[in-house]
Amino acid sequence: MRTLFVSDLDGTLLDAEGRLSNRTRTVLRRMEEEGELITYATARSIHSARIVTEGWMPALPVIVYNGTMLVENETGEPAVFNTFSDDEREWLYRTFRKEKVSPLVYAFVEGQERVSWLASETNAGKAAYLAKRQGDRRLRRCVSEEMLYAGEPFYYTCIGERTELRPLWERLQAWGRSQSTFQRELYGQGEWWLEVMPYHATKAHAALQLKERLQCDRMIVFGDGINDLPLFQAADAGYAPANAAEEIKKQAAGILKRNDEDGVARWLEAYLEEKMRLRENI
Repeated sequence: MRTLFVSDLDGTLLDAEGRLSNRTRTVLRRMEEEGELITYATARSIHSARIVTEGWMPALPVIVYNGTMLVENETGEPAVFNTFSDDEREWLYRTFRKEKVSPLVYAFVEGQERVSWLASETNAGKAAYLAKRQGDRRLRRCVSEEMLYAGEPFYYTCIGERTELRPLWERLQAWGRSQSTFQRELYGQGEWWLEVMPYHATKAHAALQLKERLQCDRMIVFGDGINDLPLFQAADAGYAPANAAEEIKKQAAGILKRNDEDGVARWLEAYLEEKMRLRENI
């Protein structure tokens, strides 16, 4: 039986410092050495994900931007790209303006992946986001809305107060032609994030695409955030660290130790030990 293992990064596979611990890195490499199929699914870009997963380069494609892209990890090239239509982008542009929300816009601009923001609309949440990504060549400071929405947008992140963003979220829910997550940032300063993705862009959809591509029989997943709910629902079993959101814990087949206690790594170690024991008893 072929099993695909898919793990979220932040708050799940990564420790409290946002990195892979030595223990986690070791077991991930061991999983691959044993022939197991394991990868990650994250809201991060491939650029950001590679930094925090230093020391482990999954052999499989990775899921980034919450399922907007399934990326060949070795080359960084999208294997699957779930994006918006021109009509959908136009509706979103008009709606952002009407609700007076200025998002971070992820887009391909002149063939290059960029993250654009309007300089005059840089609130504390955006400033914190940008401060963590100093030196990121994707960053693109804009001085006009025309510049902000240029190119081929495929993902939007709105950061602000709950009362500011909730009306936009409600309009998106009524529209029904996109995927969106609306939650308080678990590991930030308490700001709210509203992330807007194409309708078919979910971690679950991309994971199922990969599962089919690899002809796997089942899928086991790990996650901690609300954006992992569809992934848990699509999997044969999902496991959550003790620090996970309550909504995720209710869907989980089991609760693991916290991310800063190597909860996922401990589960994988036990899985490999049980597999070895069964092999020895054959």
